[in-house]
Amino acid sequence: MRIGELAKRAGVTPDTIRYYEREGLLAPPARTPSGYRDFGETTLEDLQFIKKGQTLGLRLTDVREVMAITSGGELPCDHVRTTITARLQEVDEKIRELQTLRSTLTEAFVRLDTLTEPVAGCRCAIIESA
Repeated sequence: MRIGELAKRAGVTPDTIRYYEREGLLAPPARTPSGYRDFGETTLEDLQFIKKGQTLGLRLTDVREVMAITSGGELPCDHVRTTITARLQEVDEKIRELQTLRSTLTEAFVRLDTLTEPVAGCRCAIIESA
C-alpha cells in the first residue's frame, strides 16, 4: 500500500511514517518501479504497536528498544515493566512540580486583588513580589 493509505489506516500522517522510518522504528519499505514506497501489513501492525506504546507514555526510544528485543526473538515484558516503572516515577515527579506551580500561580492570582495601583520603578509587581 502507498504511504497515504497506510497513514490513513494507521491514523497518522505521512510525515510521521517518514519520520519513524528515518528513526529506524520502521523497516525501509519495498519500492515500486517508479520509486514509490510500497508498505505491507506488517508496517501497519508496527505503527499500531508504536501508537499503543505511546498511549502507555513510552517514548519512541523506549518503543524502539522493545521492538529490537522482540525482533531478536526475546520477550520484552521485563524490560517493559522496568520502563513503565521509571515512567511512572517521572510522571509522579512532574505532577508534584505542576502542583507546586499551581500553588504559586494561585498565590500570584490572589495578589492581583491587592495591587490596585502601579508601583513606581516596578516592571510588574505581580512578578516582582513572587
